[in-house]
Amino acid sequence: MDKRAGIYVRISSDPQGLRAGVERQEADCRALAESRGWTVAEVFADNDISAYSGKPRPEYKRMLADIESGEINAVITWHLDRLHRSPKELESFFEVCDTARLKDMATVTGSIDLSTDDGRFHARIMGAVARKSSDDSSRRLKRKFESLAQNGQYKGGKRPFGFERDGTTLRTEEAALVREAARRILAGDSLRGICADWNQSQVADRTWVPQALKRILISPRMAGLREHKGVVIGEAQWEAIIDRGAWERMGGLLTDHSRSRQQRARSYLLTGHSYCGFCDSRMGARPRTNGTRAYVCHPDTGGCNKVSIKAEPLEELVRDEILAALDSQALAEVLRAASGEDEAQKELLESLQADQTAIDQLAKDHYADRLIGRSEYLAARGALEGRMGATRKALERNTGAGVLASISTGIQDAWESRGFDWRRALIGAVLERVVIHPAKRGYPKFDPDRVQLVWRA
Repeated sequence: MDKRAGIYVRISSDPQGLRAGVERQEADCRALAESRGWTVAEVFADNDISAYSGKPRPEYKRMLADIESGEINAVITWHLDRLHRSPKELESFFEVCDTARLKDMATVTGSIDLSTDDGRFHARIMGAVARKSSDDSSRRLKRKFESLAQNGQYKGGKRPFGFERDGTTLRTEEAALVREAARRILAGDSLRGICADWNQSQVADRTWVPQALKRILISPRMAGLREHKGVVIGEAQWEAIIDRGAWERMGGLLTDHSRSRQQRARSYLLTGHSYCGFCDSRMGARPRTNGTRAYVCHPDTGGCNKVSIKAEPLEELVRDEILAALDSQALAEVLRAASGEDEAQKELLESLQADQTAIDQLAKDHYADRLIGRSEYLAARGALEGRMGATRKALERNTGAGVLASISTGIQDAWESRGFDWRRALIGAVLERVVIHPAKRGYPKFDPDRVQLVWRA
């Protein structure tokens, strides 16, 4: 019977995508097939995929399907551990082979006869040894990464944006872009707008999307902090790209869920700022049946459904009032205040850092040494994290100074030249809310007397 062999090759790690390992394996397997007079029907190559991690191996699955269908009736691999590093997976492989009556399997390092109990026993022993080797390697790697994290060192891997390949030295051009992006976020710009500019400039020869940029900006690495398993554990051995205080404020803005909700209605300037003067509910953006944009106190959002107003004249009124309020003299005073040291903000940052240190010490010095139990640890940690959440909210409320400080020209020029998100941020910086009172009966025109602006102190 003609032997139609499937060659299976795999290598666990190939970060540079060279495929050198799998190609060497394939060459050796082809030589073995030729020496046995077997025809190579197909090659299945899982490159840069570990058999120990449990991640899907698409080519391995395709090989099993070809065994089941009879496309191949023999298997060649360089070593048995290229196929399996899990005893459970090995037994499943035996079941597939039994069903398809595949009994011919060869390895470059020594053949295995699956038709005999001794052959399978030998395969099981080799599988157990491979599993033990993987467990030992995994344990050593975990300890290595823990040690690197505790010392604030770079663990290796893909080059982080803003840094050279050593993960420690700043890449000047990219670091400058990150700082500028952080400044723009604090000044009210959006991730979407920054991505559009970066794509136009072909930054790093890739296509930028908001989520990818957000991950970079909120990464503790940008503030010179070392993270391990999702937890900041201390200072890193590389220089911070973004000042710690600015990074905290920016992180609060970018992880604020209300910000993402507000950005869905991108043609409505006052969503989140406008309130019903009858029931005090927040008004939503609702186009009327004729397509006219409007703000409505709608039952879907818990409103009374008794107050609505056209969007365009309302937004124009709010704009004009803000521009008039921030005249040259008033704006100069605001900018002077914004450029100075904000003591309240400094205290909030110090409180945030103190609570983070307390959490770290709680884990390292109390829970790890079994001085407190798990329930006590979780309760104490929860209280600290709750306080940190409130502190971050307070920091978000202090970002108005950054928006105003970003104005390098007159307020009129800034309003016209800046984008939608900056205008929204400016409104939030100077107004507590825009209250819309019920309309007068028999007065269909826009009535500015219905609008009450509540200014921030």
